[in-house]
Amino acid sequence: MPDTLTVFIVDDDASVRDALSLLLGIRDYRVAVFGDAESFLKAYKKEWRGCILLDIRMPGMDGLTLQKHLATLGSELPVIIMTGHGDVASAREAFRSLAIDFLEKPLDHRKLLAGIDEAFSRQQATAIAEMNQDQRRRLLDSLTPRETEVMDRVVAGRHNREIAAELGISPRTVEVHKARMMDKLGVGNVADLVRLNLQAR
Repeated sequence: MPDTLTVFIVDDDASVRDALSLLLGIRDYRVAVFGDAESFLKAYKKEWRGCILLDIRMPGMDGLTLQKHLATLGSELPVIIMTGHGDVASAREAFRSLAIDFLEKPLDHRKLLAGIDEAFSRQQATAIAEMNQDQRRRLLDSLTPRETEVMDRVVAGRHNREIAAELGISPRTVEVHKARMMDKLGVGNVADLVRLNLQAR
């Protein structure tokens, strides 16, 4: 997972912040926490990449107001709304402001992680689309010859076992090369890898 992608947790409940930080930290996500919307806005930088886990009801500025404010600032950070008091009107408003998901507390961890992965995938696709041809080529040139061999076969639709047989290495070694290669390229899934390859060539 690219180092630059961060999960920004904005929630006034310290126990929620701690629980989410622990859950995501164990899974190697980079995390930053904020106790209210105002402190997030004060720290916010336009170049931040990742996604925001945003509580709706907080003292001071609420989550939906923060979401709208970020949109006016040109923020491209995908937002996942969290609430202990879900209602249709709030959900509609959140999705109108381009939220990726609207999750009720207590959070379903599988849905939460799926939402974060989707958010990261969108950020990576945007980053790839914004690169110029030279930047894409430089990324591909940073791979070792073996990583390039693995990449070419992954893009061609081969499975790990097939790649292992073709290259005379174990499927586990293929997985290691594949993980390193995707990390260097900053892609989170095969679809983004294929897109990067097509655009670079």
